[in-house]
Amino acid sequence: MTIRILITGGTFDKEYDELTGRLYFLETHVPEMLRRGRCLVDVRIETVMMIDSLDLDDKARAHIVGRCRTAGEQAIVITHGTDTMVETARALAATPELRDRTIVLTGAMVPYAFGSSDGLFNLGSALSFAQVLTAGVYLAMNGKHFEWDRVRKNRESGVFEAIA
Repeated sequence: MTIRILITGGTFDKEYDELTGRLYFLETHVPEMLRRGRCLVDVRIETVMMIDSLDLDDKARAHIVGRCRTAGEQAIVITHGTDTMVETARALAATPELRDRTIVLTGAMVPYAFGSSDGLFNLGSALSFAQVLTAGVYLAMNGKHFEWDRVRKNRESGVFEAIA
């Protein structure tokens, strides 16, 4: 099984400018993360965009949906900012042509470049879930998977949690 990894940015791939204290994007860390995690899964990596999810608008979301529609793989992992991950998942779930795919969105609360990031763990979890879950749209965070319409980001605790 080959898994398509679509990179969209988010905290996952942010860098830190020590002089200004600003977070910014340079290039994705995903290939390095896969090497460090000793990933043996066959993956195809594609950088779709590198933006903060708060800056992700309907046009950008439609572009992500379009890249999923044209991907040849049945399993897709999307790295995404956590603030609007559910909105993108909603757009993917509403696309009839994607109903036979397993799509897993994941992200990080702490940038990978910081060294104490949850990103490596979340990426590994997302790749595992993409291989075993049935067709649908899911989020993978903190070692758990959630159906896209039954999850929310708890901004106070900094984790995703299931909702009824």
